[in-house]
Amino acid sequence: MTQTPIKALLALLLTTLAGCSVGPNYEKPSAPTASAFKEQVGWKASDPQDEIDRGAWWSIYKDPVLDALEKKVEVNNQTLKASEAAYRQARAIVDQARASFLPTIGGDFGGTRSHSGGGNSSRGGGFSSGGGIINLGGRSSTQNSFSASVGTTWDIDVWGRIRRTVEGDVATAQASAADLASARLSAQSTLAIDYFQLRYQEELKRLLDRTAASFTRSLQITQNQYNVGVAAKADVLSARTQLLNAQSSAVNSGVLRATLEHAIAVLVGEPAGDFSIARTGLPAGVPVAPVGLPSTLLERRPDIAATERRMAAANAQIGVAIAAYFPDLTLSPSYGFSGSHLGHLIGSATNVWSLGATLTETIFDAGARSAQVEEARASFDLAVAQYRETVLGGFQQVEDQLAALRILEQQSAIEDETVKTAEEAARLTLNQYKAGTVPYSSVITAQATALSTEQNALNIVQNRLTASVSLIEAIGGGWDAAELPGIDQVEDDSAFLHLVPITSEHPTSSDGKP
Repeated sequence: MTQTPIKALLALLLTTLAGCSVGPNYEKPSAPTASAFKEQVGWKASDPQDEIDRGAWWSIYKDPVLDALEKKVEVNNQTLKASEAAYRQARAIVDQARASFLPTIGGDFGGTRSHSGGGNSSRGGGFSSGGGIINLGGRSSTQNSFSASVGTTWDIDVWGRIRRTVEGDVATAQASAADLASARLSAQSTLAIDYFQLRYQEELKRLLDRTAASFTRSLQITQNQYNVGVAAKADVLSARTQLLNAQSSAVNSGVLRATLEHAIAVLVGEPAGDFSIARTGLPAGVPVAPVGLPSTLLERRPDIAATERRMAAANAQIGVAIAAYFPDLTLSPSYGFSGSHLGHLIGSATNVWSLGATLTETIFDAGARSAQVEEARASFDLAVAQYRETVLGGFQQVEDQLAALRILEQQSAIEDETVKTAEEAARLTLNQYKAGTVPYSSVITAQATALSTEQNALNIVQNRLTASVSLIEAIGGGWDAAELPGIDQVEDDSAFLHLVPITSEHPTSSDGKP
């Protein structure tokens, strides 16, 4: 007799395993790609020694200070901590959805003691009503009743609603992992750009300090000329104004450097008051990373991978919505014991069981389910458009930075020659002023031009370094779609640790359990 529910459960389980998953199976939509990067044609972007390290891409700059700072970002950056928590949250949602494949089992144990009292009459008790007599007499009695049972509720996934839900949640978790990689890359590149801007401010201050020293000498020459009656007082005032402007600019560069140092402190997760960076200077060269083929960009940018995974999640939701058209089958078997003696509760004579099944189907919903399916299809189309837009934006960023690096390299060569010419012109003009052949206004103009050209040259170097970092970010920083966690990794509690070395802030007990 007890074999009947077991056989029924097995039969239904086999039916479930053979059931279909309604809704479209996911196929990755096409994305617009070019055959080659236009701005790279005819330009050598990199030397072999400039290959990107797939992990520490910033090592291409060969700067130990930058290397140490980037490692701190991996551990202490609060934005990464938030992204890591979001990924763990997405994994927990997958676990919740997957739990729906199995039955929910509950148990209960109950005991009742009841008493009923009889009438107190030796002659019998009762009352008469229309000739009939109801006897309320008798003895009192006390009874015990005990029961123990295990019950199950099992939603049978005949139409694949749960499978599609899990499929979508896994894709969402993978998208969250890609978001984490994007956040890491963004924090790393922001740090590198801020770092090179800080070094630019240091170089600019050194330039302004050297210029101020040169202007001090010019002021002294003008003062001497004025003392012997050769120069006018206006020349002295002009020389002094020029010197003060240079000194003011040097002070301002110090303010900007301090601001950048504070920004870097936040990126590495340290209080600005306890953080400092020793002064050095800009790198001697500007390395340019190889970009590869445009077709590989789709697999190298984590933001593109994230939008692609969100397409898969949106596709799965179409199946979830379509499954609502079909009846939902739920099993509710139970097995237990019931008796009046606790010591003899468990036995074949006291066992009870039941097997229930519920088939639920919506008869009329005024078009709600069809609207939900249309909503899911529209959400998928939206995800496809966002995916293609992200791909186009990625190609644009690579082309932008390639163009910037190529053109800035040409501009840098021209500006270097301009600096040499302007410095020579300033030197000759000052000598002519000493000889009395040109007014001091010519000296002011020549020196201002020389300072401007030197600032431009320095700014071009800084822009080239920024473009170099931005190009690495645009091509994914050495990341690859193969680094996305698979289905097994999403379900594995330890697999996500490779994504970022950040631990949860949730307090634990002494044995390590939450």
